[in-house]
Amino acid sequence: MSSNTFIRGVGMTPFGRHSDMRAPELAQCAILSALADAEMEFGDIQAVYCANVFGGMILGQVVLRDLELKGIPVYNVENACASGATAVHLARHALEAQKYDNVIVFGVEMLTQLGGGTIPLQRNDDMTELYAKAGMVLPAVYAMRATRFLHEGRGTREDLAQIAVKNRFHGTLNEYAQQRTAVKVEEVLSSRPIAEPLTLLQCCPSQVDGAAALVLSRNAGTGSHKPVKILASVVQSGLLEGPQEDILDAEITARAARKAYEEAGVSPSDVGVVELHDAFTIAELLYYEALGLAGKGEATSLLRSGATRIGGRVPVNPSGGLLAKGHPLGATGVAQMVEVAWHLQGRAGDRQAGAPRIGVTQCTGGGIAGVDHAASSVHVLGV
Repeated sequence: MSSNTFIRGVGMTPFGRHSDMRAPELAQCAILSALADAEMEFGDIQAVYCANVFGGMILGQVVLRDLELKGIPVYNVENACASGATAVHLARHALEAQKYDNVIVFGVEMLTQLGGGTIPLQRNDDMTELYAKAGMVLPAVYAMRATRFLHEGRGTREDLAQIAVKNRFHGTLNEYAQQRTAVKVEEVLSSRPIAEPLTLLQCCPSQVDGAAALVLSRNAGTGSHKPVKILASVVQSGLLEGPQEDILDAEITARAARKAYEEAGVSPSDVGVVELHDAFTIAELLYYEALGLAGKGEATSLLRSGATRIGGRVPVNPSGGLLAKGHPLGATGVAQMVEVAWHLQGRAGDRQAGAPRIGVTQCTGGGIAGVDHAASSVHVLGV
């Protein structure tokens, strides 16, 4: 499919603890930054898409109440960790259908208000609640994957730790990241155990607030920055788990990636920068293979080669990823696209990933019993 959807402007807030603000104010900061970056006015915007998980009903309308955007359509989108990416997907549909010319997509979350602990799973579902009572929360699920990964000899504990080392170093270069301290392998492995073999520094922070926004348009515009085109946008839901399922397969993401590459008319070898869903260190290694960056069983070799570091062939999570930047659920998928857009435009500063022409974002979401994930989204961006 030939795409005519452009990212005209981007904006985001630092990710961290924003105890002096509420979600609407935080979102407004990102929206205003994106509009200024696009060199556009409120009057140019015809619809708004708000991504959020825990902010309550009609958050989008509350955010817009204090701005000049009144009366236009507002769509509130929730799809767990993939909410932001899903909102972009829906907005692109409307633009490609010529329903609108210019829209804003933003995501916002204030997880510090939840008081800590693991992210709550799906309520009102007896099977998921039974799984949770048995200890099958997301850290445990990813720990099982890591255990299997080690058992099959596909990597070592040190390899898992190296993901945290790499991404937390990248985070030191990102003024928007929550965690900006470099760590060593020994520190990662000796940090507090969470779920064997995962330690604290191998898990993304659960206490983080943040917002990110995009201005999407049907035309490239004449702004100061080169426009970034959304070449592909795919959202998939999980398949029923079977007794023979390979928990290292990341099937939902591999399926979404295949569709996205086909839609964009590119291959994994064309990709020059990636932002992916590294909620736990093992996830990044599995997604190397699911996204086609490495062949089956070759993720560790790709990591050890240095290819996924800034300066490597295909930097992965130059923002610091979820491990360092943080994971405010509704904002994450949008923030990934902000980061990749900056790299494609050559605006990422000290963490600039060369001169890529194609970038990929990947975000999964939803702990739900009976399927591998509730949702996965892959976007391909290009200049």
